[in-house]
Amino acid sequence: MNPKRCAACKYLRRRCPKDCIFSPYFPPSDPDKFACIRRIYGAGNVSKMLQQLPVQTRAEAVESLSFEARCRIEDPVYGCVGIISLLQTQIQKTQTLLAKTQAEIAVCSNQT
Repeated sequence: MNPKRCAACKYLRRRCPKDCIFSPYFPPSDPDKFACIRRIYGAGNVSKMLQQLPVQTRAEAVESLSFEARCRIEDPVYGCVGIISLLQTQIQKTQTLLAKTQAEIAVCSNQT
């Protein structure tokens, strides 16, 4: 029995067993992290996902789930795809500006 329950067990109002799948990834100091993930994916689904993953990739998976859940809560329609689209648009605009600037530099270089 862990002396302090992890955020997941605290949220689910249960005892935190010694071998709790959530304990390493949801510290008691960050209860919102689990709340967001549970709201979007459900506690049972997250537990199943974590059990199917190798231990060394679970932390990264939890961070990804956390990011995606927060994005989905902030933007229920597009989620993280909205951020990706925005970044792709910025990249395209920057590439266009870069091409124009390089063309101007080439023109100026040829004039001298």
